Order: sequence, then structure tokens, then C-alpha cells
Amino acid sequence: MTFPQASTREAYGKTLVELGRKYPDIFVLDADLSPSTMTRYFAREFPGRFFDCGLAEQNLMGIAAGLAAAGKTVFASTFAVFVAAKGFDQIRLGIAQPRANVKIVATHGGISVGEDGLSHHAIEDLALMGSLPGFTLVVPADAPEAVQAVQTAVRAPGPFYIRLGRPETPVIHPEGYAFHLGRAEVLREGRDATVIACGLMVARALEAAETLQREGLECRVLNLATLKPLDEEAILRAARETGALVTAEEHLAHGGLGSLVAAVVARNYPVPVEMVALPDSYAQSGKTEELLTKYGLTPQAIKEAVRRAVGRK
Repeated sequence: MTFPQASTREAYGKTLVELGRKYPDIFVLDADLSPSTMTRYFAREFPGRFFDCGLAEQNLMGIAAGLAAAGKTVFASTFAVFVAAKGFDQIRLGIAQPRANVKIVATHGGISVGEDGLSHHAIEDLALMGSLPGFTLVVPADAPEAVQAVQTAVRAPGPFYIRLGRPETPVIHPEGYAFHLGRAEVLREGRDATVIACGLMVARALEAAETLQREGLECRVLNLATLKPLDEEAILRAARETGALVTAEEHLAHGGLGSLVAAVVARNYPVPVEMVALPDSYAQSGKTEELLTKYGLTPQAIKEAVRRAVGRK
């Protein structure tokens, strides 16, 4: 299975410019990383509505909250690791509690950041941002979904956290695809097990399912791009109809997609759940594919997890 490649952060930067032309109340903030987050495109076209807050993520979030309180729609961007690690208190107090209209779009999520090393690997961000009441959490699977998630965020009130990646990743959605906030997307049907994935792991789940089909296992694949609000109905339908679940994410299992899915089935319809996620440790520096392989975020790891889950039925 071969897909064209595109960067979610590049898609974000270009979408911001389009939205800036349409909505004059959009303001964009960055923390000295606009060439990497791709907010530079917006800065170039709308310099009066762009502010570089420097290496001061706490101030970035405070200014974003202030602009939102003044009636602006604010996009605040930096690397995912700096959002969660440095700006959390300001996000909690200034954005989450008043439910400010701030869209935090963080790039360089997960370990696919690669050679930037463990100081730049965001592997706890979904757990932290997902813990905040009132936040919407989205992890797009590819560039087209990233575009539509950002467009949706503009129209939806309240705070968002959208997690994007650094490298180019497979484009799995065709032209005409429609993103629906809070709704899981069935990418492939199957009766024997369901893989529920987000972000760059969605393409890997599809690859694993294709191989498993040749081995006689029919595997459903769900793209759960919206982690909050969670599509519990789709998760429970998969549990009832396939009897075994595997989650796949570029994040720690604790507090991420796996924890969310496990909590839903434990409360409502217990079935075997296996998790393909980062181990309880920090990763080394290395090339993206080397790291994803070393830490078990591969189609092969998903296949093995599916076999374990089916074996536990």
C-alpha cells in the first residue's frame, strides 16, 4: 500500500493564510519558531496580525488569552513539547478555565521529530492537554485532515489543541474528504478485530490490516482523529462487532488514546484491548524511521498486537 506524502505542518501554514483572508479577526502567535511551525506564511501576508513572542511560551499563552478576551480568534503555535512542558499553567488558568477562543496548533509532536532528541520529543502532551476541561483535542492523520481540522477550529467556539507532526507522512484521504469533529472515521471494515489509531499511526494501521487480510484476519481500522470529545459509540460498536481492539498512537500509552479507549470499554463492554504505543521511557535521538522502529510504532507491531488481542477473545 503506497500513499503520496505531505506535511501536516505545511498544510497548516498555508491554511492559516487562506483563513486570514476570510476572517479579519484571526491573530496568530508563535514562539520564535515560525519557520518550523509554518506560521511564517501568515506573518508574511498579515504582519499586523502576527506576533512573535520569542522563547517565552508562558507569555505566548498569556497574550493569546488576552487577545481572545478582546474578541479575537487566536492561533498559538510552537512545538508540542513546549506547549505542554512550559505553557501548561498559563493554558490552564488563562485559556481552559475561561474557555477562551484560543486554538493551540502544536507541531513536531511525538518522536518523529527525530534528531532533535528527547528534549524535543512530545510524548506526554495528549495526556496533559486532554486533562483540561473544555478543550477539544484533535490529532489529524494526514495533511488533508489537518486542513479541515484547522478550518473546523475557526468555526467552533472555545479552546482547541491540534497536534501536528514534523515529517512528511502518507496522505490517506482522497479529494472530497470531509472531516467531522468528534466522529471516528471507518477506513476499513473487518469482523475479527479493530485497530483504532490517530496521527501517523493511521497509515501504519491500514498497512497492517492489508497484510493481515492476506493471512486470513479481517481487521477494521478506525481513524480516531478527535480524542476529545471521544466517539464512544464508534468504539463500543467496534467492541461489540469485532470483539477485540488494538490502539495505535505516537504517545505514551498512559493518558493517551489507549487509555481513553480502554476506559470506555471497561465501563461499558469489556473486550481484549492491546496498545501499540511508546514504552514508559524517553526515546533516544535518531532518524524518524529508526526511532519509530526501535520503539515499536510499526505495522509489524500492530499486526502482532492484533494477533494477541484476537487470541484473547
